[in-house]
Amino acid sequence: MAEIRSLLALRHLRSESTSFIARHRSGQLARTGRGLSFWFLPYAASIAEVPCDDRDLAFLFHGRSSDFQDVVTQGVVTYRFSEPLKVVERVDFTIDLRAGTYRKTPLDQVDQTLTQLAQEMVLGYFVQTPLGELLRAGVDPVRERIQEGLAGSAALGAIGLEVVSVRVAAVSPTSELEKALQTPTREAIQEQADEATFQRRALAVEKERAIQENELQTQIELTRRQEALIRQKGQNERWKATEQAEAAAIAARAEAERSRLGSETEASSIRVVEQARVEAERDKMAIYRELPTGVLLGLAAREFAGKLQTIEHLNVAPELLGPLLARLLEAGTDRLEGRTRPGAP
Repeated sequence: MAEIRSLLALRHLRSESTSFIARHRSGQLARTGRGLSFWFLPYAASIAEVPCDDRDLAFLFHGRSSDFQDVVTQGVVTYRFSEPLKVVERVDFTIDLRAGTYRKTPLDQVDQTLTQLAQEMVLGYFVQTPLGELLRAGVDPVRERIQEGLAGSAALGAIGLEVVSVRVAAVSPTSELEKALQTPTREAIQEQADEATFQRRALAVEKERAIQENELQTQIELTRRQEALIRQKGQNERWKATEQAEAAAIAARAEAERSRLGSETEASSIRVVEQARVEAERDKMAIYRELPTGVLLGLAAREFAGKLQTIEHLNVAPELLGPLLARLLEAGTDRLEGRTRPGAP
């Protein structure tokens, strides 16, 4: 807004560059322009200030579709006063010459006019279109309707108002209707989610079954291999026992053969020794058979004497000593005479 200062009877106005000032004096337009600064007499002046910057007008319209369903749309209309002199002529933008504020509410009046025009265009589109088509079409048809309608409005052109842009945020039914419309989609999505859950569970069950079958096959394979291992171990043990038995049999046969050979050798040695002994005894007996009785008695006495360790008493009977002495004398005589008797030593 313009800034007004007082100096005695005079007053000074200073406006912003975005404000258009129209000064009337004595009922005549005296001065116009943007960002003006001047002195004036309040008793002979009337000043109007029109903002020339872009202004936003938010709207929220409730309408009804052709199938009698409530529809809500909301958005923002951006506008500006491209011809301020026109709006000054049609709308009261006069400011208070003491405070610099509007004496009335011109901007509210312009906003109301703009809102009513936009609402008329939107509601006219709603009543011609069913709800499903409105929702499928989205915000673009609503924005085009508002922008084209406001741009071609003679009422807005008469006050020099230009629509810069129109932005529509949403076109939606009421919350209850929206929930009702969302129910089939939600049910379909839920059904798809349930189906996905069922498929996931079925896949999990199938995988679990495959895992269990794999584990069972693994256990069967392990059991088969264990059985084969046990069978192989048994065969190895039997083979080992057979080999050990055969080795023991071979060792026993070898030992028996060695024992037999040793026994035969020993028996042969014993036979040889015994045979030699027998032959020696036979030869000795043959010799003894040819010896006279006295010699045999002498040899027996010598042998007997060799067996005795101590002789404490010796009794010689005269019957034994006489014949011995006689034979000794005969033997000596024969030696002296050089006669040799058969069987003499």
